[in-house]
Amino acid sequence: MRPDDPLFDRLARSPFRAGFRLGPKERAYADQKGRSVIARHAADFIAQRLAPADPKNDGKQTPMRGHPVFVAQHATACCCRGCLQTWHAIPKGRALSEDQQNRIRQILIAWIDRQMGYRP
Repeated sequence: MRPDDPLFDRLARSPFRAGFRLGPKERAYADQKGRSVIARHAADFIAQRLAPADPKNDGKQTPMRGHPVFVAQHATACCCRGCLQTWHAIPKGRALSEDQQNRIRQILIAWIDRQMGYRP
C-alpha cells in the first residue's frame, strides 16, 4: 500500500474518518511494541473480528480507542463489514479472502505509519 493511494484522499474528505488521530497512549504503545508487532495485531484483529462472513457484534466489534489498530480501523473504514462494503466494495455475508485480509492490514499499517511519521 502506497501512502499516496487515492483511498487516503477519499478518507480525508470524510469529516468523521479524518477526525481520527492516535492519542498519546496509542502512540506510546506503537513505539513500545514496534511496527512488526502492531502489524501482527492488525492481522489477528482482522482474522478474528472482520474475516468471518457474519462477525459477532458486527458494527460494534471495534473499540474506538485503546490500541493503534482500533483507531486505524475507524479512520480507514475497516472497522466493520458495513464500512468495508461501503468504502472498500467488500460485500457482507462472505468470509474475507486472504488477499482481502492482507489488503486491509496494509491499509491499517499505512495509516498508522502516517500517524507515527514513519516513512515506508
